[in-house]
Amino acid sequence: MVKKNIGIEAKQPENTCEDSKCPWHGQLSLRGRVFTGTVVSNGGKNTVIVRWHYNYFISKYERYERRNTSVSAYNPDCINAKKGDIVKIAECRPISKTKSFAVIEKVGVKQ
Repeated sequence: MVKKNIGIEAKQPENTCEDSKCPWHGQLSLRGRVFTGTVVSNGGKNTVIVRWHYNYFISKYERYERRNTSVSAYNPDCINAKKGDIVKIAECRPISKTKSFAVIEKVGVKQ
């Protein structure tokens, strides 16, 4: 297996695929932001919804509130992330109307 450099620190998947939109085995280039989150849905074909939480400071009350962000990401066949997996996603060109991220690594499984 030839190691491809995608420009981001991530572990290459053991499986291979023939997908042209795969960042590891296809022609999809990555640029921009990288996030780590939990897969909350994998209902669509080659699509996962990834959510991560962050704290937002409200200056009026001098307190933090917990917020979350959800994005749709492309899920290549070689990674095949399922609901509950912790994944790393990276920004890419728009793949569809709502997908501008691709899953690049499966980090672990949520306890």
